[in-house]
Amino acid sequence: MEQVKLLGFWYSPFSHRVEWALKIKGVKYEYIEEDRNNKSSLLLQSNPIHKKIPVLIHNGKPICESMVIVEYIDETFEGPSILPKDPYDRALARFWAKFLDDKVVTMVNTFLRKGEEKEVCEMLKVLDNELKDKKLFVGDKFGFADMAANFVGLWLGIFQEASGIVLVTSEKFSNFCAWRDEYVNCSQVKEYLPPRNDELLAFFQGQVRTYAAASASTLK
Repeated sequence: MEQVKLLGFWYSPFSHRVEWALKIKGVKYEYIEEDRNNKSSLLLQSNPIHKKIPVLIHNGKPICESMVIVEYIDETFEGPSILPKDPYDRALARFWAKFLDDKVVTMVNTFLRKGEEKEVCEMLKVLDNELKDKKLFVGDKFGFADMAANFVGLWLGIFQEASGIVLVTSEKFSNFCAWRDEYVNCSQVKEYLPPRNDELLAFFQGQVRTYAAASASTLK
């Protein structure tokens, strides 16, 4: 019998990517909520290098990094494919997933901590250009790159609301906004991602205040 556990945070886009993949594949799993201020020995043992969530534990073997886990789930379990079958489309999906994690996530984290907008806007310009006349990142089937895009599809809007700084407008990034609106309202997203509710917003408002206080203390 398969034993599948997922270590995560309820508010993490990276945890939700993995849950998304597990649900699409119909995999039964045990979800274990971690405490970011008091990480469990299971998490520290399972991911001793980065000590971060998400971690998937499959039959006692840990797999780390959200999109690595998604690809593992796609290759390991029966069910609808997540990565495209066509080799070129598969390469494109991996490219955009890596871009979203390496560039956009890093830039947004920098913005939240330091309030630097320029680099985030440059990344959004790239996405806006790519998403012109496109409903999805790759091809016409929802999949791997679109899971990675949950960060900009849902969480970026929450970060923006929590910080009170408007980075994304239809005037600046019309293609991106058109894609985002369709993305968050499509059935494949609504079914698997958390609602944009007061609890999620309140959590990130607290994070913004923490970053602001830390930044102010370094200037003293």
